[in-house]
Amino acid sequence: MNDWHAWAALAVFAAAYVLIITEWVHRVAAALGGAAAMLALGATDDEAAFFSTDSGIDWNVIFLLAGMMMIVGVLKRTGLFEYLAIWSVKRARAQPFRVMAMLVVITAAASALLDNVTTVLLVAPVTLLVCERLGLRAAPFLIAEVFASNIGGTATLVGDPPNIIIASRGGLTFNDFLVHLTPLAIVLTAVLLAMCRFLFREHFTYDGERAAEVMALNEREAIHDRRLLAQGLAVLVLVIAGFVLHPVVHYAPSVVALLGAGILVAVSESEVKDVLAEVEWPTLAFFAGLFVMVGALIETGVIETVSEALADATGGSPLGAVMLLLVASAVLSGVVDNIPYVATMAPITADLAHTVGQPYGAVLWWALALGADLGGNATAIGASANVVVLGIAERNRQPISFWTFTRYGVPVTAATIAVSALYLWLRHFALA
Repeated sequence: MNDWHAWAALAVFAAAYVLIITEWVHRVAAALGGAAAMLALGATDDEAAFFSTDSGIDWNVIFLLAGMMMIVGVLKRTGLFEYLAIWSVKRARAQPFRVMAMLVVITAAASALLDNVTTVLLVAPVTLLVCERLGLRAAPFLIAEVFASNIGGTATLVGDPPNIIIASRGGLTFNDFLVHLTPLAIVLTAVLLAMCRFLFREHFTYDGERAAEVMALNEREAIHDRRLLAQGLAVLVLVIAGFVLHPVVHYAPSVVALLGAGILVAVSESEVKDVLAEVEWPTLAFFAGLFVMVGALIETGVIETVSEALADATGGSPLGAVMLLLVASAVLSGVVDNIPYVATMAPITADLAHTVGQPYGAVLWWALALGADLGGNATAIGASANVVVLGIAERNRQPISFWTFTRYGVPVTAATIAVSALYLWLRHFALA
């Protein structure tokens, strides 16, 4: 970090981060302004920002979001989400905490099989309608679902994008994740449910009159375009199959989502302008700006310097290396998006795993995965799903501030990381 570009990039990122968390300006303006400053200062350039797979805009994420937003936009017109909202409320007997518990469990389970961003895009509209029906604030429910999506995403290789990077660099298989992380993800989901009961207790207000109204509804009557519903569900099933069969068909999730969106728009004869109006363009712009800023930190060596310092601080102790990597990854993934962080940290972890040797070298990969995935819950920009949900909430006039999210995110992250540390110690050190 002797180059002045590195210090300039760090200063710009810090300034943009302050603007985001204080909300002195809109977060999209802060991210795009920071990206422009990085380009103007030469901390990155057009080649790195727009075309590099290591330090540029992750177009796969952008187009995955755009495609899924279009599919969700078409499904909204069928009444499907109203149907699911009424169905879930009736199954939970209109009890607010039971509703939250149901949505959390569904989100966590779905995030193990789908990308967590896709999951929250599908669950968030249902949540907004449930809360509207019961007269509840949607923010606590949406925040709890984000936590569940990031926790559930740790369970499998395809659950969270950082896991794919880790599997590739660490030589890990889908079954390795199932054996080592799925049991922990189930435990962490139970921990989250217990914490939700306490953290959001003042929001579980039962309105008997509203509850009775919902219980009297017939959810089937909410469906008002069955032909479009059949078309939308058929495309959605094909898209989900494409996600799950990625190792076989080798289509990137972004390609699958865009193909699905294109097919659905074509066969349903939907107005293109109406479908595009459902896309959260400010959210996509925020992602682009954030990717450019973090990419500049990679290009100038800031993230590499931090990562190498973490590796040097382990002192050669296998247990110390695992715990430091777990905690440091959680902290750093709360500040920068976990995808570029893991991409930068993966080769360093590989070297550290080689130095530590077997049987402890493999444990470092689980520490990196858990720290990066769970650390994303700490702040509003720690993971892609967080940013997406904040954009949805703002669009529906129920904004969630950075500090509101962080007030709940930090204790949840601390608790899940503590449980993960205990799990790693017991399974790989104490009882090995």
